[in-house]
Amino acid sequence: MGLIGYARISTIEGVQVLDRQLDALNAAGCERIFEDRASGAKAERPGLAACLDFLRKGDVLVVLDLDRLGRLAGELIALIDQLEARGIAFRALNAPMDTTTPTGRAFLQIQAAFAEMERNIIRQRVNEGLVAARARGRKGGRPRVMTVDKLRYATHLMADSTRSIPEICKELGGIRPSTLYHYVHADGSLKTAARELLKNAGREERHN
Repeated sequence: MGLIGYARISTIEGVQVLDRQLDALNAAGCERIFEDRASGAKAERPGLAACLDFLRKGDVLVVLDLDRLGRLAGELIALIDQLEARGIAFRALNAPMDTTTPTGRAFLQIQAAFAEMERNIIRQRVNEGLVAARARGRKGGRPRVMTVDKLRYATHLMADSTRSIPEICKELGGIRPSTLYHYVHADGSLKTAARELLKNAGREERHN
């Protein structure tokens, strides 16, 4: 059984983040480590493609954190299923995620279910807000305003590499791409404006 590592940093993360992953993978005993510098939602990751091509039956693909392999739960499960079909196991060092054990496999399925449920709840809240806005005579709500629910839903949508920015903006109630990019980077990570929005929302909740 060979341990094969995979490390990834986004285009906005520093080399220290990569070094932390490499150190952990080496300490875990990985024989070879593949790297990428790309968003977890990006479909084209040459390092991951090379890693998957290199893996052989009996190997274990190892990452430090689960989101280094991908951010969309459904795609993660599909990828891990493909690995298992080839006789390849998967292990995340910072999570109880080891598909060589029944517990690790169950954890993956539970996490995916909760991620899907969270996405559906956020989507419902966004839609309810738009309906309420229309009832008050504001068709489509206030398209230039980003709410906490819209922001959270936006990060879920941007993790899906099959969705375009115009599609995401339309599903968020018709906000402009410039408004979306004011709060998030192209890879879906939060900008300062988004962090301030979440911080202010937390303060309001504590005061209510």
